[in-house]
Amino acid sequence: MTWTMRGLVKQRNVVVIALLVAASLGLFAYVRSNRREPNLPAYQVQRAEFLDVLQFRGAVKALKSITIAAPPDVGMLQILKIAPDGSAVKKGDVVVEFDASKTKQDLDQYRSILKSDDAQIEQARAQGKLIDEEDATAVMKARYDVASASLDASKSEILSRIEGAEAHLKVTDAEQGVHQAEDKLKSDRAKTQATIDAYRSASGKAKFDEQRATHALESMVLKAPTDGAVTLVSVWHAGSEGPFKAGEQAWSGAPIAELPDASSLRIVAHVDETERGRIALSQTATFQLDAIADRQFTGKIERIGTIATTDFTAGWPFPRNFNLDLTIDRGDPRLRPGMTVQITVIVDRIPNAITIPAQASFLKSGRTVAYVWRGSNFEERTIQVERRSRDRVLISTGLLPGDRVALKDPTVTP
Repeated sequence: MTWTMRGLVKQRNVVVIALLVAASLGLFAYVRSNRREPNLPAYQVQRAEFLDVLQFRGAVKALKSITIAAPPDVGMLQILKIAPDGSAVKKGDVVVEFDASKTKQDLDQYRSILKSDDAQIEQARAQGKLIDEEDATAVMKARYDVASASLDASKSEILSRIEGAEAHLKVTDAEQGVHQAEDKLKSDRAKTQATIDAYRSASGKAKFDEQRATHALESMVLKAPTDGAVTLVSVWHAGSEGPFKAGEQAWSGAPIAELPDASSLRIVAHVDETERGRIALSQTATFQLDAIADRQFTGKIERIGTIATTDFTAGWPFPRNFNLDLTIDRGDPRLRPGMTVQITVIVDRIPNAITIPAQASFLKSGRTVAYVWRGSNFEERTIQVERRSRDRVLISTGLLPGDRVALKDPTVTP
């Protein structure tokens, strides 16, 4: 009997233990089912400082620079050598060298023309001198004939009336001959002078062309006027925009390169009317240059445009923006004009704020909502967004620290 009672007690304990184990397993399964991880990327809401920032694009620009351009009035020139973009040069180093073969040919031609014109001037002078001497002799002979005829006419008192009349006619003819000889002398002298003047004019033009070609020949090699870093100028040529390369042709006066003054480097940008109203002079900004990814620069707003201008660098329709200039606190030898910049300006700081990533807020039927994880699924909840900044939003109502919100819309079937 005792043995039977003990068996019943033992059997009852086993049943109780089994029931307790089953209950524990059920409770564990229930708790686990209600605390499983979300099936979508989620963010846990927490309090942190909210940075209200503005971001816009800009570019590095030199307020002062020396332009190195192709020589003027020489036509098209072929580039033989050109310094690489960004290369450091010393004063006197060669930046650009052009093909001078055509300029040398032109110079030889102008010198030949000049020599020919000078020879023609001397020839005209010599020929004019001969003509002048012949004309002067003719004038002297005509004057002699006048004197001889006058002497004969003075004998009219002892000659017959007819002979006297003939003598006076000879005087008249002789005087007319003097006038004709003097007129010819004057005319030939004027003609000789006109010929010489014409040759002198041609010689002067040839001399000018020779001097210009000589100067152009000296300009076939462009050297750095000062120390600096070469910045090749981007211009429209050969059907596209970009800097010149060796082997390409440049027109007279075409800008080839610049030597910017490093102390005058600035960041220039454009902001719209809304952004302009939120920034101020001397406000701190940070710069991230696409070409210098290993360093972040800082600076301040130096100038804010007061008149809106059309920004042709933006897409159509062209907006009217305000120009913005920013200084750079510390330079870098890698800085070059034309580099693109991401500019960030912190306009306000709000401590102990509830913020979530921008991709965690969704627009549904005119309401802004977030999807909060409630144990086993995401629950839609209306939220009030107070501010937006970059990739963050400031929440005034609807979320609490510790909430987990979906970073993707759970109602959208992937």
